[in-house]
Amino acid sequence: MPRVLIADDQPAVIEALRLLLKGEGFETRTVASPLDAAEALARQAFDVALIDLNYTRDTTSGQEGLDLLAKLRELDPTLPVVVMTAWGSVELAVGAMQRGASDFVQKPWDNARLLTILRTQSELARALRKGERLEAENKMLREDGNGGERPLLVARSAAMQPVLELLRHVGPSDANVLITGENGTGKEVVARTLHTLSARAPKPMVAVNAGALAEGTFESELFGHVRGAFTDAKSDRVGRFELADGGTLFLDEIANVPVNLQTKLLRVLETGEFEPVGSSRTRRVDVRVLSATNADLKEDAASGRFRRDLFFRLNTVEIHLPPLRERPEDIPALAAHFLGRHAHRYRKELSGFEPAALEALASYAWPGNVRELDHVVQRAVLLARGAEVKAADLGLLQSARGEGGERRLEEMSLEEVERLLIQKALRRFGGNVSQAAEALGLSRSALYRRMQKYEI
Repeated sequence: MPRVLIADDQPAVIEALRLLLKGEGFETRTVASPLDAAEALARQAFDVALIDLNYTRDTTSGQEGLDLLAKLRELDPTLPVVVMTAWGSVELAVGAMQRGASDFVQKPWDNARLLTILRTQSELARALRKGERLEAENKMLREDGNGGERPLLVARSAAMQPVLELLRHVGPSDANVLITGENGTGKEVVARTLHTLSARAPKPMVAVNAGALAEGTFESELFGHVRGAFTDAKSDRVGRFELADGGTLFLDEIANVPVNLQTKLLRVLETGEFEPVGSSRTRRVDVRVLSATNADLKEDAASGRFRRDLFFRLNTVEIHLPPLRERPEDIPALAAHFLGRHAHRYRKELSGFEPAALEALASYAWPGNVRELDHVVQRAVLLARGAEVKAADLGLLQSARGEGGERRLEEMSLEEVERLLIQKALRRFGGNVSQAAEALGLSRSALYRRMQKYEI
């Protein structure tokens, strides 16, 4: 029977939580102050703590709750702490997550979501105390040992260790996560890893690329529509939120969501409720939202281009992915993985890369990051004629860090020139698609289409 420590100074809240958890098979210990909570933990072990952030003497700042969080983690570093706040302060909840809270809920809470969080966290705590969890998670995060069904995250470099640590900590929670980094760094792989580590893994993960959607289709794509809602609405359509019910929704390139739709997105994140386009009937879903961007969303929020409250709701925890050029130790392992996958796909017998090919991979700047490495290895597998991939098979000479070996433009096809210009623009602006598109005289969506065409 999972043991839950509940700390709240409102008797009605304490009683409601006690009755709810008792009916669901939890054993509870309730206290009314941070001091009593610390004393209870000092005397007895718990599987999870559920604590309020605001107490009678501290109705706005949440400092007493944050101090209690720190004290509980000091007493038992393995204890998952779920925080509650009745003040709608997403910033306060974010601060608690950054200080080690495992998850957060807002009052009034949703019973099903709260129970899911407490069950998940208590099970993880028990596994951790038995010494079973860390090694299993390390293996899951680093290896693709399940027939390719699980996402592969190659993370042997020092630059990727903070990413692994965050995945271990927040993956099992229901927390919304913002994944940042240049294009092609593997943000969707991280999102799928988070989904796999969560209790939602048996349910679907639905991905939406906001950068590839026309502005007029956003609302219908996310929330669906009913027949007759607009000219081309010839039948009802289920939106992505409804498709992801019970699972995870991954919103890639979240900075592209139009300002006029951000309010509706914020509402569904806060309440789980929305109406399809053309309908007055409210739908309710239970969805964890993971989002990704290569833009500086904090700057966009400060300038008004992105709602500040939506930014905080999405950014409960941020995971930043370093570009491939900052994690060169991972290049050989990534290349070997892609080689095995594409060799199997194209039914080719290849044992690996010759030394000169490995040297070419290591010396390349990789403006397109891991996605470009995947494309380069795929091309090399198709062109390879021997048992090993040769440097010439990679086609990297014209784009290596040393510019002396570049082919002349007149020797290149139009598509090769366009691909090279896009790569150089992305490299020049550190992977920022908006700036690269402006420099090339293209819209963001037009640049995305070309990047997809050339697999950049």
